[in-house]
Amino acid sequence: MAKSRPSTDAKSSRTKKHLDRLLPARPGSKKPSKSKESVEEHLTEASTLLQTSQADEALTIALRALRQLKSENAKSTTRALPTLNLLAEIHLELGDADAARKLFLDAVGLDPEGSIPENQGGGAEKFLWLAQLSEQGGHDSVKWFEKGIKVLRDDLALTSSTEVQAQKGKKLAAALCGIVEIYMTDLSWELDAESRCESLVTEALLVAPDSSETLQTLANVRISQTRVEEARKALTDSIELWKDLPAGDEGVPEFPARISLARLLMEVEMEEEAMEVLERLVEEDDTSVEAWYLGGWCMYLTAEKKKQTQMATDGTSNPDVEDEARRAPLISSRDWITNSLRLYEIQNYEDDRLRDHAQELLRDLDSELGDDKNEDPSGEEDGVEDEDWESDMEDEDQAMDEA
Repeated sequence: MAKSRPSTDAKSSRTKKHLDRLLPARPGSKKPSKSKESVEEHLTEASTLLQTSQADEALTIALRALRQLKSENAKSTTRALPTLNLLAEIHLELGDADAARKLFLDAVGLDPEGSIPENQGGGAEKFLWLAQLSEQGGHDSVKWFEKGIKVLRDDLALTSSTEVQAQKGKKLAAALCGIVEIYMTDLSWELDAESRCESLVTEALLVAPDSSETLQTLANVRISQTRVEEARKALTDSIELWKDLPAGDEGVPEFPARISLARLLMEVEMEEEAMEVLERLVEEDDTSVEAWYLGGWCMYLTAEKKKQTQMATDGTSNPDVEDEARRAPLISSRDWITNSLRLYEIQNYEDDRLRDHAQELLRDLDSELGDDKNEDPSGEEDGVEDEDWESDMEDEDQAMDEA
């Protein structure tokens, strides 16, 4: 349960005090007031800098806008909210979640119900961010998600624009799926967790039937219910929505969502589809420790499946046939795992479970494949091409001598 709300005056006072902490007064410094347009120009410039990955520069300009608001003793929420929201997003980009959380809470103090229009800095966004930034997680995150969901439901009911409905519907579905994830993890022990997940994902499918994230969440729910075929169907449908889109297209899920997708695909034994997702991910970012690790693990599972398939086909275990079928994916697996561990060390990555499992896989692979780590997955040994090249050169020399 949320704590009882303090009075509006108390919240405004608290917000003002936080702004004062951000921008301490400068003794003896007096500047002429600037116009409203000047503040908005600062925000436009800061937003552009943020979008072009210049977060430090964006912070400087956004603080200038906040300083201008403070000098005017601005109490208009329609002017303060965009500045607070943008500053929070900049701090997120800079990795300062605590500062971002405080700024979003200041925004909530000015727009506690999300009733101010989104184009004036109000709306659901701050609630959705606070759900993800909650230090407590669990019920606290659900509380913030539900506040954002209420605003989005109201927005959907009031709009007749098909484009706006689609946009708000996807945002609403993402928030609903966010609660599902919490009930499948932090709150999985609650008696009504499964029924709540079913209800939430059903609503998400109604408001955004073509959302890859919604279908992916549906698959996760179905896996937890051991309804594997339905999970596979949902995952296939999810991939179909974006697989032919170019990198950077807004229809392509975010990188972390596709990492989660690869894990789900592996869980339902769709290793081929998982590798397609992972190969595309390392093409986009070849420094992802987790993508390389999952690729190595996936190829290892592929090799094991080939062994089981061969045994089921022959009815007996034939080591020579098994080795031939498994060798190529095992070699690829070792390459991916080795890359993952190399990047792990370079980046000082912090995930002990990933590292330990990767090292365990690598030991197994080295034991099975031997020490030659330069072998090509195609089965050809290094040096074969060099020998052919030398032989060709000798033939050419001999032909020239005869001539």
